Amino acid sequence: MLPASNRLRRSDDFRRAVRSGRRAARRVVVLHVLARAGEAGPARVGFVVNKAVGNAVLRNRVHRRLRAVMATRLSDLPAGSLTVVRALPSSAAASYDELAADVDGALSRVLRP
Repeated sequence: MLPASNRLRRSDDFRRAVRSGRRAARRVVVLHVLARAGEAGPARVGFVVNKAVGNAVLRNRVHRRLRAVMATRLSDLPAGSLTVVRALPSSAAASYDELAADVDGALSRVLRP
C-alpha cells in the first residue's frame, strides 16, 4: 500500500506530470515522471486506469497490482518527483510479474540520464 504522503491526488499534478514529464511506454503501462530538481519531499505516484481496461472489477485489480508494484519501487524515484502510471487495455490480461517487469523497464528508461 502506498503511504498517504506518496499519493498523487490533485488533477493539476497529474496534468503537469503527463505534459512536462519524461514518458516511457511498454506493452501494458505508460509511465510519466516529472523529476523536479532541488525539490524536497517525498516522491508521489498516481494511477490512471480508464474504462478501456475493462469493467470495474478488472480496473480495480489492475490498480491494486500497480499500486503494490510502485510501493516497492518508491526508493528508486527521485525525491519530490511526480509519477503517473497509466494502464493500457492489455494490462487487464497481464499477470503481476508482467506488470512489474513493464514498470521496471519503463522506470529504467525514464530515469536514465
